[in-house]
Amino acid sequence: MSARLLIVGPQGSGKGTQGVRVGEAWGIPVVSTGDVFRANVAEGTELGLQVKSIIDAGSLVPDELTSAVVRDRLAQADAAEGFLLDGYPRNVAQVMHLDEFLEGRDEQLDAVIALVVPREESLSRLTARAAEQGRADDTEEAIATRLEIYERETAPILDVYRTRGIVDEIDGVGALDDITARIFAALEARGLRPAH
Repeated sequence: MSARLLIVGPQGSGKGTQGVRVGEAWGIPVVSTGDVFRANVAEGTELGLQVKSIIDAGSLVPDELTSAVVRDRLAQADAAEGFLLDGYPRNVAQVMHLDEFLEGRDEQLDAVIALVVPREESLSRLTARAAEQGRADDTEEAIATRLEIYERETAPILDVYRTRGIVDEIDGVGALDDITARIFAALEARGLRPAH
């Protein structure tokens, strides 16, 4: 059974952790734009060199390039039967790019997992993570800026997907296993069964 999924949530919502759990259960690759960018940079690919120069300049990778990187990853054999996207699409323009790519393959997203976490919860989780992992980029100001970008640019993609009836809003607060169980139940209610 294939599943083409997207997981969305503010920074600190746990989407990375939950995405891995869903990917393993459904037997599909988790396509995280951050990981794909880092892999391309590490391998010194043409895309990687472009991405590196943009990131080194302190800029965001433009939509066209981000979409090209994701298309390249989704065209790989392991994603033929399904995938879980994490971090893409990040805005409405990227939703259009993804639609175009999937329509070209006669496919569409089966479900959008939207992790709902109050802003205060995201902030406290990110602040705790910064302290634990010593992440210099997780200053209070940087965290607040990333949450504002999410609210301004990414949250509106949920409105697009809501009109298609494929958004499952999941309460992202509580024990990890409880949140995972909520996600699995929502996907199974759509007839999307785990592979194992």
